[in-house]
Amino acid sequence: MAIKRGVSLYSYQQSQYLKDLNLEEQIAEVTSNLEGADGIEIIDEMSLRYPNPSDEFISNWFKWLDKYGAKAVTMDVGMDVLQFRDHVMSHEECAERLKQDIKLAKKLGFSNVRVLSTTPLDVILMALPTAEKLDIRLGREIHQPMHLQGRQVIEIFEHVEKTGTKHLGVVPDFGIFQFRPSDVLLEWFIRKGATEDATKASIELCTLLDSGKAPFTPIDTAFITAGNLRADFKRFLVTGDCGQDIKETFEGVVNYAKDNLENPSQLDQIVVAEALMLSRTSAELMRPLVPIIISIHGKFNNMSEIPGQPGKYQDVSIDYVKPLKVLREENYQGYLNSEYEGQRYFQDRGREFIKSEVEQVRRHHEMLRRLMA
Repeated sequence: MAIKRGVSLYSYQQSQYLKDLNLEEQIAEVTSNLEGADGIEIIDEMSLRYPNPSDEFISNWFKWLDKYGAKAVTMDVGMDVLQFRDHVMSHEECAERLKQDIKLAKKLGFSNVRVLSTTPLDVILMALPTAEKLDIRLGREIHQPMHLQGRQVIEIFEHVEKTGTKHLGVVPDFGIFQFRPSDVLLEWFIRKGATEDATKASIELCTLLDSGKAPFTPIDTAFITAGNLRADFKRFLVTGDCGQDIKETFEGVVNYAKDNLENPSQLDQIVVAEALMLSRTSAELMRPLVPIIISIHGKFNNMSEIPGQPGKYQDVSIDYVKPLKVLREENYQGYLNSEYEGQRYFQDRGREFIKSEVEQVRRHHEMLRRLMA
């Protein structure tokens, strides 16, 4: 059996917001226009009235799945620990919320629940018996800039090895195989006032970091989210303050920008620092993890036509060839669901400049079909 294909409806977030596609139309798009794809992944709060969808919604949901031959694969859940006015949710409260999410996923016919990469292990384990009872697999997302050798992966792997549970694993996001900043991100920075030289310096620094030839030591991103890392770097530029464990790296980025750019602005330095946001993880590290992969996010930011090959597409910043090769060789038979995020880099412009999410996902599946063949 081959790798199965589907779509995270997160890919159509802007089309939904602008009322170009409703939920039924999103499901229809997946099975009608993406040859061979049938998997549906949702963000709970995006696609339904969370946490209590109506009976009418649930009835329609199953009618749509049946009508279009779609399969409910993974429900993505968050954890808003600040939802109460008087306190931050405890781990026990988070576990209770996750149990309710698992029950909701079961009610909607999903096989998997994806939790965020920052969800503490004890929260996951408190909810695991509910998942086992309902035959729902829990997967912790492994998201850029985290990598496959970090504690988020190791502690899941060790628990599965120790207990033999079939209902716990990981959800790799292919953003961990990104090797340079996306072109649409860099173009967004240029529109904000960054120089083209800064974007080139960022790409060049990525190459140096990948080869171990950078003039400073990169930080271990195993426990860091990209949002926090970007915020820490901006704070460092403004105040000079940051944690001691990352100060040397931040100083290295600033010095690299000053050495390679003429009078770099703060924004130019931020662009160069995008080189730090990559996981730098090897696809080979997925081999022993394939048995505990719950599903996969096929992250991409922009599908462009391959020069000289009309009708064939690529994301120039994310490696798909090596990870797909590993998955094929290790006989992965789960779902890889497209997850388009490039729309966020056009939200500073008018609708006439926004790329079609539908077209972007169609291009992504052209690439997937071709590379999986």
